[in-house]
Amino acid sequence: MNTFNPLAQNSAVNGLITAIARNTEDGVLAKHLGAQSWYIVADHLRPHQYERGHLLISQGAQDRNLYFLESGNLKVDVKTASGLMQLAILGPGTVVGEGSFFSRLPRSATVVAYSSCKVWAMSPEDFEALGKKHPTVALSLAMALGAIVALRMVDVSRRITVT
Repeated sequence: MNTFNPLAQNSAVNGLITAIARNTEDGVLAKHLGAQSWYIVADHLRPHQYERGHLLISQGAQDRNLYFLESGNLKVDVKTASGLMQLAILGPGTVVGEGSFFSRLPRSATVVAYSSCKVWAMSPEDFEALGKKHPTVALSLAMALGAIVALRMVDVSRRITVT
């Protein structure tokens, strides 16, 4: 019998797995994917360290990357006719970029590193590769992202954070 041994997996993703497990804001990522699945997803993620003020997502941009936040905070703003409006400060264990990832529409908000942070990026091509190699894990991730979109759409104060 082949048993799962997390020590044999890529330990670099342990911080992200811990952040996701501790996220009490929505907890959706942890509900849909356990640690073993995150080790599989990690093979399709690229880690990045950013300092405060780094522009991660620009409102109106056409990119479709997802960003999973391991540490630090991200600030979500939207430009309106009245000026810049802060929508949210997101903490570890969450994701941004899911709206454009699914819709292929331009980004609806700007996301900036509010503090030094570590994020894990996934491009649509990375997701496609995950889906070909591990379709069940990819489906679970898609369901988690869909749940986050739904939750953010219900919560009007966070509605436009679907970036």
